[in-house]
Amino acid sequence: MGRIHPDKGTGEAIEIARQCGRQLLIAGIIQDKAYYNQRVAPYIDNKNVIYLGSVGPEKRDELLGGAYALLHPIHFDEPFGLSVIEAMACGTPVLAFNRGSMPEVIKNGQSGFLVNNVKEACPMIDAIAGIRREDCRRHVEERFSRERMVDDYLNIYEHLLTENIARPHHYYAPVNSMINATNFNRPQQ
Repeated sequence: MGRIHPDKGTGEAIEIARQCGRQLLIAGIIQDKAYYNQRVAPYIDNKNVIYLGSVGPEKRDELLGGAYALLHPIHFDEPFGLSVIEAMACGTPVLAFNRGSMPEVIKNGQSGFLVNNVKEACPMIDAIAGIRREDCRRHVEERFSRERMVDDYLNIYEHLLTENIARPHHYYAPVNSMINATNFNRPQQ
């Protein structure tokens, strides 16, 4: 679920599914055509590996809600991972590579599992069955709800305001020093 690009690890998701004998549904836009042609297309057989193309919100929710797990074998330090949150919101556990924000987004062992590579991922596929879908949903409600986000922003703003009031303002450099240091009168070359 997401763009088909080396960063997102679609090829590794195919490897995991094939090694574990599981069907894999792939949904998303093809962002890197060469990667798709080399690492994805040769394995699409419409039986074990199925490419659905880009899907809208209703189909996405249906797919995620009915999935055994979301595979997220990323190859970059992803700053958030919206598809991971969407999967867990639908009650679907996530099996992700331990990169970027994944340790902050996934509660390892409760809403999914964090692994380092394909070899570590395969044994965890069966362990996914031990994760309760309601725990995935609850994790999202507790950590990523609109109400939680608003409360966290308000707390940050309150902290910044309190800190700014308590901090003396004399630490700012005088404007004249900054202008003089720029030397606007330098001849053009």
